[in-house]
Amino acid sequence: MRLPLIGTLKLRGRLTLYVTLLAVAPLFISTWLGVSITQEMMQEQVHEMLRIEAEGLKDLVEASLAERETSVRSWAEDALLRESLQRNSYALSDAVLSRLQLRYTTFTGLVLFTEDGKAVSASTPALRESFEGQEAAVRDAPWFKAAQQGRFTSATLTQEDPVFGMQVLHLAAPVMESRGGRRMGVLLAAYDWGQVGEVVKAALARARSRKNESFALEVRNGAGSVLFDSRGEKAWSIPNAVAVEAINGPEIPDVGDGWRFVALSDPEEVYATMNKLRAGTAAGVMAAAALAILAALLLSRGITAPITRLSQVVRRIVQEGDLTQKPDVRSDDEVGELARSFVQLVDHLRETTESLQRGTQVLTDTVAELTRAAEQEESNLTRQAAALQQTQVTAQEIKQTSEVAADRAAAVLMVASRAEELGQGGVRALAESMNGFQTLRDQVNEMSEQISGLNERAQRIGGITLTVKGLADRSNMLALNAAIEAVRSGEHGKGFGIVAKEIRTLANQSIQSTGQVGGLLEDITQAIHKTVELSEQGKLRMEAGLTQARTSGESIEALSGIVQDNMNAVRQISNAVSQQNAGINEIFGALTDLSSLMHDTMVGLQATQRVSQSLREVAEQMQHVARSYRV
Repeated sequence: MRLPLIGTLKLRGRLTLYVTLLAVAPLFISTWLGVSITQEMMQEQVHEMLRIEAEGLKDLVEASLAERETSVRSWAEDALLRESLQRNSYALSDAVLSRLQLRYTTFTGLVLFTEDGKAVSASTPALRESFEGQEAAVRDAPWFKAAQQGRFTSATLTQEDPVFGMQVLHLAAPVMESRGGRRMGVLLAAYDWGQVGEVVKAALARARSRKNESFALEVRNGAGSVLFDSRGEKAWSIPNAVAVEAINGPEIPDVGDGWRFVALSDPEEVYATMNKLRAGTAAGVMAAAALAILAALLLSRGITAPITRLSQVVRRIVQEGDLTQKPDVRSDDEVGELARSFVQLVDHLRETTESLQRGTQVLTDTVAELTRAAEQEESNLTRQAAALQQTQVTAQEIKQTSEVAADRAAAVLMVASRAEELGQGGVRALAESMNGFQTLRDQVNEMSEQISGLNERAQRIGGITLTVKGLADRSNMLALNAAIEAVRSGEHGKGFGIVAKEIRTLANQSIQSTGQVGGLLEDITQAIHKTVELSEQGKLRMEAGLTQARTSGESIEALSGIVQDNMNAVRQISNAVSQQNAGINEIFGALTDLSSLMHDTMVGLQATQRVSQSLREVAEQMQHVARSYRV
């Protein structure tokens, strides 16, 4: 791979670069590893030192708080304090608190309160007077409420106490009865929080001895509020400070559980030694790199000088074509061996050039003959290809015409087949129609005979109706005569008269019914006569239709025969056209193969011409090259 910068350098520059890299790279890597390891070790040492200081401060403050809390609880159990609260006499309690104040100087004051927050006794009268009238504020104070619950709190440590005038830790414990366990009051011991500054003096002195002026210690509560800062009220900000914190855990229960003790310092100061070491190491590495570069320059110059002289000789040979040049390199190393090998190479090149000049002339003549023969063959093949192309076009047209004829023959064959099927169907339909007409004629004849018989029966019924009418008339007459006779007979003939009347009534009804039946028979007779006439007409028309159907059947049978003959002829034409199309396809396929062969021949000939051209160009180049050297 050719690098963007290194690929443009000459041998001397690359040798200088590679030797410098071989000398400087391990130095840089080892120095970087050493500095990194040293920096990591120093950082670990700094963090360990800060951790020790933070842990030490935590242990001291934790032990001090635990001790003060224990003391306050034991003082709250003092019998004199209980007795003072019980008797409401506080001379003894004042003496006890004053004595404790003198003995434990870390407390700024001790105060005894009743349950309602009233200060009844203190280590000094002035302190007791300071709490006068502050009962409500005392009852609302977090430390008073915590004391009533039997625990300590540091909620008020973040601000200055208005009574004591300083930052104090309110350690308050309940005063209980010895027997009943009733809470009687609260004992407050105000721990001077400024005493923490005395605790951290030793740690600050150790830091000063290490020239670490920025070292500081902080105490923060669980919420992050600063409870103590060794730098005082005008604490300065340390950007990117190196800080390690220790957390006061619940192992030793005290009011400071959850507090964070932070040891921090300025990184520029604690890492000053490391920065100096890094700067000195960088200066040493740069000096070593400069020496390595100088040595690499001298080494590369000694190696490349003979190669430069050899390169000049090669350049003259290439530019002037003078093979009589010989390099002037007096050396027994690899460069000298290269120069001697180059002299042998020039001798062989001189001999090769002489042979090449003789061979190129023969090659040029041969290529000229081959080119003339290829041009003549190309001219003949071009004419043959043109004729073959014209034949192929004609065959293509014949093939298209044959395909159209085959398609038309197939279409005619399909139409003829359909006509044959329709003709045969027509013959079958006509035969079925003839049979239907014959059956219909028989049915008409039979219906005509039945109608004739029905007419005769209707005439007979008419005669019977006339007979019934006559009988009814006679019955009516007889009934009239009987009624007359019944009237003549008087009372004896009344019953017979009623019968005669009924008979007359029946006779009249028979006459009416006979008249109606006669009218109906007359209508039926007329309808039968019309039906007979229509049957005769339908019979005549049926005979005429049957005759026409026979004539149409004979015509359709003749047409079916003609269609069958045409169908046979179309099949023969279709077979002939298919055979012709197959033959034309074979001819066209042969012409296509011949055209492909002709194309392949042309391609081979063109390839031969290109090879001849390439040989001509190579021969000319060989002649040019062979003539460019003087031998």
